[in-house]
Amino acid sequence: MKKIIKIFVISIIAVFTTTSCNEDDSSAVNVFDPPNAANLIIPENNTVCNEGTIISDTETEVLFQWEASENTVSYVLNINNLNDGSTRKISTLSTEFLIRILRGTPYSWSVRSIGLDGNTTEDSSVWSFYNAGVPLENHTPFPASAINPIPGSSIEAGQVILEWAASDIDNDISTYTILLDTLNPPVNEIMSTGGSSVEVSVTSGNLYYWQVITEDEVGNTSTSQVFQFAVN
Repeated sequence: MKKIIKIFVISIIAVFTTTSCNEDDSSAVNVFDPPNAANLIIPENNTVCNEGTIISDTETEVLFQWEASENTVSYVLNINNLNDGSTRKISTLSTEFLIRILRGTPYSWSVRSIGLDGNTTEDSSVWSFYNAGVPLENHTPFPASAINPIPGSSIEAGQVILEWAASDIDNDISTYTILLDTLNPPVNEIMSTGGSSVEVSVTSGNLYYWQVITEDEVGNTSTSQVFQFAVN
């Protein structure tokens, strides 16, 4: 009889231990809310940045600042030189970063919020600004960005509308010259227009490259990056 009671007690202890371990294991799973997008502060969008400290004839030290976002452990500051397409990515725990950039150069910037789990992310809006150089009476337009087709996408053969967006500090853009080609970079000039879209014909099985040259009323020009799309 004592032997039976002993076995029964051991069985109860084993069941209790297994249940406790299972409960501990389930409680060890952490679920984090995804991060929110950061709100950008400075440099302001579509402006001339005169706030930086002049370091040399070619460089300015500029402060990038944004609001703290919820459920965020760190940030990645993305700064893109719109003239040459080069990008700098800076990881930081702060909501501001002081960095040297080129004078007289257009830039875009954004901030990526990293979630508490270290994996989930959320991107801010993208802002553009012109980093002031030697004082000018007129500024070069910002390079155009592609709207349609989305860069890297695939579309159907036939007629397609090329659409882009551009801006200028002086608000005096006069014309856009469009290059469209199966060569990279494109060399075939198809049209100059005062609008922000053109309709073209594309052929199945080709990979197309296109660029936009933006010109203002005094002759300043900027050339966009090369955009591409495939035709099914």
